[in-house]
Amino acid sequence: ALNSILNARDEISDGGIWMFELAFLREILISSVHFLQLSLETISVICVVIGLLKFMGAGLIKTGRTARFCFGDWLATAHEFQLAADILATTVDPDLDSLIKLAIIAVIRTFLNYFLTKELEHQAINEK
Repeated sequence: ALNSILNARDEISDGGIWMFELAFLREILISSVHFLQLSLETISVICVVIGLLKFMGAGLIKTGRTARFCFGDWLATAHEFQLAADILATTVDPDLDSLIKLAIIAVIRTFLNYFLTKELEHQAINEK
């Protein structure tokens, strides 16, 4: 028992308690990031579902272009949430492979979102 007390005292004096606290804080951070990532992905899926439901509802009432405009707007919002989730996923596991994948995904989603937004703006101007 005396040895374990002396070892604990040595660990505390050597900074062992600080290493424990840092490891604990890192685990909390990783868990929080995973929770936020899942939340953002869930919000993205919800955006797509809402957009699809509005598209189907607007398709019965409005023209195809207006319905498409409604769905495109929700799809662009979902892309933003997905990109944020991908960035969060890379923050806790920043190896080279995941950084390359993030860069490729970010470029693709940014281009998709840019052209989708431009098309939606052009369509909005034409409908006025």
